[in-house]
Amino acid sequence: MTAARIHDLFDRCLRRSPDRVFLHLPANGPGAAAMTYAQLDGMARALEVELRRERVRPGDRVMAVAENCPQHIALILACSRMGAWSCGVNARMAPGEVDGFAAKADARICYFTTGVSEYAAAHADRSCAMPSTVAGLSRSPVRSEAIPESGPLAERVAAIIFTSGTSGSPKGVMMTHEGVTHFARVSAQSRALAEDDRSYAYLPMTHIFGLGTVLMASLHAGAALLMRTSFDPSVALNDLARHGVTQLQGPPALFARLLGHVEQHGDMRCTAPDLRYVYAGAGPLDMSLKRRVEAAFDLPLHHGYGLSEYAGSLYMTRRGERRDDTSCGHAVEGAEVRIVDPATGSDVPVGQRGEIWLRGVGLMPGYFRDVGASCTVMRDGWYMSGDIGEVGRDGALFVVGRLKEMIIRSGFNVYPAEIEAVLNGFESIERSAVVGHGVADGNEDIVAYVQLVPGAVLDEPALRAHLAHWLAPYKQPGQIVVMKDLPMTATGKVLKRRLLPA
Repeated sequence: MTAARIHDLFDRCLRRSPDRVFLHLPANGPGAAAMTYAQLDGMARALEVELRRERVRPGDRVMAVAENCPQHIALILACSRMGAWSCGVNARMAPGEVDGFAAKADARICYFTTGVSEYAAAHADRSCAMPSTVAGLSRSPVRSEAIPESGPLAERVAAIIFTSGTSGSPKGVMMTHEGVTHFARVSAQSRALAEDDRSYAYLPMTHIFGLGTVLMASLHAGAALLMRTSFDPSVALNDLARHGVTQLQGPPALFARLLGHVEQHGDMRCTAPDLRYVYAGAGPLDMSLKRRVEAAFDLPLHHGYGLSEYAGSLYMTRRGERRDDTSCGHAVEGAEVRIVDPATGSDVPVGQRGEIWLRGVGLMPGYFRDVGASCTVMRDGWYMSGDIGEVGRDGALFVVGRLKEMIIRSGFNVYPAEIEAVLNGFESIERSAVVGHGVADGNEDIVAYVQLVPGAVLDEPALRAHLAHWLAPYKQPGQIVVMKDLPMTATGKVLKRRLLPA
């Protein structure tokens, strides 16, 4: 039976095996640290008491500026139990980004995972945060002006995941309890996830990949997590070799880093005696990388297609299937996809390319308090993804490009308009254009072309400092190219195709 709310997944595990270890954690010294369901429940209960004391109400948004740790999971559970919405933000975001997300969410209160993250601690200091009753957390003062959501959405929505649109302004994807718990079951079943499994939990739980595929699917199955705050190839290889990891998921760029580290040290295989399932998502998969991963682990590399607006994956390759292509596999239960001619809105024949439209159990009810942005991407109940794909004769989906200008960098979506807005805010820059230049393993470099104000000279160190304040590191351009004149149309639009490599 599908759980009604996301905390029900945890409560079921708690009732069944309260003293079972759920989280295996980094140890500060020799030995290993662990946390049982009962111990995590105690932390969640303490946070629920604190939230109620601070008059957080059903429908309020509680923002977590976080890196992975038990405290963040406990906050997600506490919010679910009392009907508030958790809103995760990666602590490595720039100050201006964090402030923008808090404003967009109209957050009642913000928490910071100061016990595990120097980045969260810096944001906490800037926000005049005070210690929480739960060790390892700090919290901001309560915003009395925050308005709680009411009506049907207040009950349906579990969390907000932030994504940037092509306009460059952040949008809050409203994720429903039904959608997240449904995907938790689908994801667990697709991998035959069970109580004796241990998933590698380094993916940020502020992202749907970490929240849905790793955390919620593991709770649905009663599986354990080996938790890390971030990804380090040498640490990951040690964990795979020594700590019983059975499931490894991540963006293609992660696997490229992992294999690069292995190959640099002269060994073409990874030691992972317990590993049985490997999955790449959140970005396009290159065939050469796929073959390298499969050779290193002697396992099929599974692949899928999903997005925050759907609370997870809609297509996944079948467990154990070895495909000699980079398809995203077949549709999962509850998901519907159409391949549409973007000019006419009509379906294209099988084997032809078109825009991917989707709907189903996991589809968001919209972007939080952004009717205009929601209407832009929705048509007759279908979400227009902006991705270009085709369905093969066997029903497998291939994602072949993007209508949008989105750049994939280290598994994260980066939107040029967001970077251009920051560049254009620098005093010596008149206009800018940002494009992605493809590199190995499906990753892309960010290249910024800038046209200066007449007579100005670019102070690149000052510009880099400006970018660092407003943009997370993965969004910052690797190259900044000064041009006398950007190529323009007669109507004043930059001709970005002329900036792309031949």
